[in-house]
Amino acid sequence: MKIQDKVLDLAKPLAEDLGYQIVDVEYLKEGQNWFLRVYIDQAGGVSLDDCTQFSEQLSGLLDQQETNFIPQAYYLEVSSPGAERPLKTAEDLKQAVGSYIHVKLYEMIGPDNAFEGHLKEVDQDTITLTVKVKTRKKDVVINRDNISKARLAIEF
Repeated sequence: MKIQDKVLDLAKPLAEDLGYQIVDVEYLKEGQNWFLRVYIDQAGGVSLDDCTQFSEQLSGLLDQQETNFIPQAYYLEVSSPGAERPLKTAEDLKQAVGSYIHVKLYEMIGPDNAFEGHLKEVDQDTITLTVKVKTRKKDVVINRDNISKARLAIEF
């Protein structure tokens, strides 16, 4: 099991108890240092105080583990995912219906490997985006297996 998955297993119940949702967990090396980053969110967004409270409690939980499953020294960072938060799960996509999103694909659809538009519909296998092509709008149906990354986007 990856470190991110173990941290998620520990952090998810804590987040739920405090009214937060875990958006993502990253464990990566930057320069000489390792970083464990946990992104939290809630309706209305999270504040610096929310991040501090969650960080302190998660740090305590990590310290209480009998076996230290993180072999390196690391910095724990807890933050908001920001305005362009990633959409990683099926539930994230369902909650984003009606929102403007950016989708990057593994395989091209026509000449494009990325689309931005309003998420119109989500089902078991596909999503439907309403995209603008010059002055017209059209719906693009994308297989969920073809999505490499999806995130909320800011519409200009």
